[in-house]
Parts: sequence; structure tokens; C-alpha cells
Amino acid sequence: MNKVLHLAKRFISSLDRHELSQHEIDSVITTLTPREFEIWSQMSLMDKKHSVVVRRRFLTLMPSAELGAMRASLLHDVGKVKSNLGVLARVVATVIGSRGERFSLYHDHESIGAQMLREIDSEEMTCRLVSGAIGKDEGLLSKYIVALRSADDI
Repeated sequence: MNKVLHLAKRFISSLDRHELSQHEIDSVITTLTPREFEIWSQMSLMDKKHSVVVRRRFLTLMPSAELGAMRASLLHDVGKVKSNLGVLARVVATVIGSRGERFSLYHDHESIGAQMLREIDSEEMTCRLVSGAIGKDEGLLSKYIVALRSADDI
């Protein structure tokens, strides 16, 4: 999807300040490990809501996905907590690139998120999918990353 269109859609969705429903939160709790849920809970409301949408879209594409892949769909943006950027700063960071520490952290959120997950002993499949570092010839992981990227392309 066009980067500008993607940004516009994400910006508009960020304006919705409604909390997640208890049903959505319960669904996340039953998917993630307790430690994964703890770091997922640190994400901004905008990112939590986005993760729930991405998981729903991912499961439409991969209905029999393994639990590790489902977890990755919820945790794919968890590394963004380290940059601590708001909506407008994220737009600026996307437009101008990795200038400065916080913008660099934002751009490196996949590897940062994977490292955060490794530190809490998440399943390696989840960590690899969150990192985005999957080659085209890695079998099922390759299929999962394609589906995850498609689900994230909002």
C-alpha cells in the first residue's frame, strides 16, 4: 500500500479513543503468555487496537496458524514502546527517517520488539516473525510473514 495512504489511515484510526472491549482484551489474554500480555499492555491504546485488527486480518488469511504466529500478529509493533512517540511524531519519523535516537528507535521497532520478546522467553517463532527477518525460502515462516505483512497493511 502507498506509504502516505497507510499513514493517513493509521492517523485517522488513532483519533478513535474508545477503549478495547473486555471481549477483545480477554481474547488477547488467552492468546499471549502472561509476560507477553504484560509488555503488550505497555503499548499505546492506538497500537493495542491496531494489533487486535491485525490479528483478526491475519487469522482470516491463515485460519490454522500456529499459536506463535498468532502471538506475533498481536506483538508485531511492541518495539514501538521504546521510542515513546505520539501520533504526530510517528508521522514525522516516517517522513524524515531515522534522525535522532527516538526516531531511530521507532524505525528499528521490529528488531527491538523481537529482542524484548526474547528477553521474556517468548517462542522463537514469535520472535522471528516480529523481527521481520524471514527469508523467502523458510517454508511456513515465509507464508506467515507474508500474511502478517498483508494483515498489517491497513
